[in-house]
Amino acid sequence: MATTLNENLLLAIPLAPLAGSLIAGLFGKTVGRAGAHTVTILGVAVAFVLSCMTFFDVLNGASFNATVYEWMSVGGLKFEVGFLIDSLTALMMIVVTFVSLMVHIYTIGYMAEEEGYQRFFSYIALFTFSMLMLVMANNFLQLFFGWEAVGLVSYLLIGFYFKRESAIYANMKAFLVNRVGDFGFLLGIGLLLAYGGSLNYNDVFAKGHELSALTFPGTSWNLLTVSCICLFIGAMGKSAQFPLHVWLPDSMEGPTPISALIHAATMVTAGIFMVARMSPLFELSDAALSFIVVIGAITALFMGFLGVVQNDIKRVVAYSTLSQLGYMTVALGVSAYPVAIFHLMTHAFFKALLFLGAGSVIIGMHHDQDMRNMGGLRKYMPITWITSLVGSLALIGTPFFSGFYSKDSIIDAVKLSHLAGSGFAYFAVVASVFVTALYSFRMYFLVFHGEERFRGPKHPESPMAIEAAHSAQSGHGHGDHGHDDHHVHVPHESPWVIWVPLVLLAIPSIIAGAYAIQPLLFGSFFQSGVAFDKVIFIGQNHPGLSEMAEEFQGWAAMGAHAFSGLPVWLALAGVVVAWFFYMKRPDLPAVVQRTFSPVYKLLANAYYLDKINEIVFARGAVAIGRGLWKEGDVVVIDGVVNGSAKFIGWFATVIRFLQSGYIYHYAFAMIIGMLGLLTLFVTLSGK
Repeated sequence: MATTLNENLLLAIPLAPLAGSLIAGLFGKTVGRAGAHTVTILGVAVAFVLSCMTFFDVLNGASFNATVYEWMSVGGLKFEVGFLIDSLTALMMIVVTFVSLMVHIYTIGYMAEEEGYQRFFSYIALFTFSMLMLVMANNFLQLFFGWEAVGLVSYLLIGFYFKRESAIYANMKAFLVNRVGDFGFLLGIGLLLAYGGSLNYNDVFAKGHELSALTFPGTSWNLLTVSCICLFIGAMGKSAQFPLHVWLPDSMEGPTPISALIHAATMVTAGIFMVARMSPLFELSDAALSFIVVIGAITALFMGFLGVVQNDIKRVVAYSTLSQLGYMTVALGVSAYPVAIFHLMTHAFFKALLFLGAGSVIIGMHHDQDMRNMGGLRKYMPITWITSLVGSLALIGTPFFSGFYSKDSIIDAVKLSHLAGSGFAYFAVVASVFVTALYSFRMYFLVFHGEERFRGPKHPESPMAIEAAHSAQSGHGHGDHGHDDHHVHVPHESPWVIWVPLVLLAIPSIIAGAYAIQPLLFGSFFQSGVAFDKVIFIGQNHPGLSEMAEEFQGWAAMGAHAFSGLPVWLALAGVVVAWFFYMKRPDLPAVVQRTFSPVYKLLANAYYLDKINEIVFARGAVAIGRGLWKEGDVVVIDGVVNGSAKFIGWFATVIRFLQSGYIYHYAFAMIIGMLGLLTLFVTLSGK
């Protein structure tokens, strides 16, 4: 068969969602709601089918790495749009388009009664286009375009409910925090361009060893290390790594479908994909890899702790995303790049499932998101219950579920690494197993089992109870709107457009890990890379995967052998503790909270990082801005402008006396001027 993929087919993959987005966005009133979701779903479905065709062609040895369009040329530097399609890209294309397709279908039911229906579909299709352009890029310019495009569309989606003050705050926070990371990302690209002389991946990768021998000007720092750390700072923003993670929990202000799309398969995975794509450069800098390992370990463990104290169902899943992104980052740091991509894939399925399941619960609870007002939903929402259970089991790494194979592989890879920081990382990822099981099944038990708390009054600290109290105080209680305060809204199963995506996502959440582990980690899947050498991609300096391959006996043996290892028993302990605290003795969590009040307060305030950012950075920025205004604008700029104006006014006042209209005054001025010129001439001649 042909070894080069069809360029027109590849172009159709990102352009199909773009076309749907433009039609829904520009002609939304004309095509109506049905037309908007039809064209966008059709566009993403076309992209998914073509991505599958491309994937199977790549498995058979096909590839593509060429320029599609040359934008402009400046000297020897070319600005191009080009595609690099290899096994890494093909896998990402399938994950992005499949999860996006499920989210599009789900959105029909979730947003059925919302205003801005066409606008929302236009945004999520545009989001899909942006992510595809990012993963398909063969040069840094297009990578940066996709990188910024997903950031822009995420700003629009997080702030979709733009009449809410909290949504405005959340999307601005996401935008600003990502600008911090993107500044580092742009610096990294700039350094590689300045010393590599090209924006094309292949050209820069070819000069990797040459760049690793250079030092950053004016310092003793390795140039490649500085470049890689700058690139990773960009990934810290997009993939929400500590301390640039603060935007992600607040992004829950957007509708649930976009929470699933951002957190599962698109924006937050962009940083993980980028580091994997840049593996030939990162592999040449142990210092950069150690930095990545430590940041990932901190994120995995400490963000997991925050999930334990959340009461909003979406925020629990959001902090779970942060923790799992930390796992992927740790895998990148120990050079287990295929393992990181493997976990990215499995995580996309079960995390999208959990988010969409949370959205189904929210619909069933009539848009109440507080888990303290739920309980006993299993018998009312059976499909949501069983699919959410599947997602939770995959998340905690239950043997034979997809999440088990990828998480266990990360733990093994970290254990085998000798890189600086890997010891702390191993402790963090192992301890996170217990923490993950604890907050995951705390959520599961509070939502689906136990007392039916929705039949009683709302929890006094829940947002809905606080809002109702405010309404009552202002004289606008429920009775004013024709509602019966004593009426109980019994939860119900969501419509088929919501539960069908849940079922379709549950299937890969169960089987994807067992099916994919051998070819992805120990087979030939990543050995046909276009822009990277196969030895580099599996970590030639840190060959942990090679040792893992020697012990691998197949997916069934790996699942069975897991029961003799520590992680499975830690996960079981987390489930048992959650059951005991929230099913057997529901009075104990309040006792623990009072006993460890300072710790609880620290976690409830998310380590006070928001306040630190507000005091140090936000107020610092305001102080700098005020200083620049007062000293720079008022004193310097206005001083120069106003001073020159005053000088000209004074000079004009003096000169005005010479403009009297009398001839003898003009003659006198001419004589004085002539004497002055003669004096100057004599003085200069004497020298």
